[in-house]
Amino acid sequence: MKGVHFLISTLAILAFATFLASAYDPSPLQDFCVAINDTKSPVLEGTLYVGFVTSNGDGNRLFTKVLNKGDVFVFPIGLIHFQLNVGHVKAVALAALSSQNPGVITIANAVFGSKPPINPDVLAKAFQVDNKVVNYLQKQFWYNNS
Repeated sequence: MKGVHFLISTLAILAFATFLASAYDPSPLQDFCVAINDTKSPVLEGTLYVGFVTSNGDGNRLFTKVLNKGDVFVFPIGLIHFQLNVGHVKAVALAALSSQNPGVITIANAVFGSKPPINPDVLAKAFQVDNKVVNYLQKQFWYNNS
């Protein structure tokens, strides 16, 4: 009988631990883009070309916008996104992350600069390029590629 109680207790603990391990910050965001053209905003300046790509299930659609002073753009959590200064002066922008544990992953650094490196055959097939291109990219110094 003690064995049955032990087994049930162990299963309950494992089920609870699995629940905790799969927890994440839920995102209430249901829409993609918000853009407000308010040229009277006193904080930001410059011109940025920004965008993101939706997930595979949504057809990998690209959403872009040129942001001017006072504009706002929302990047949905977990999607590939970018920002590029297309103006003639330095751009100042604000970023807010919704996670309790925010972080940044630079895709080029993660993919081509991983240690140990990702097998070049995998990357060649994923990016539909020759292995020579992958080898060249993996040999680059990826610390600061700006």
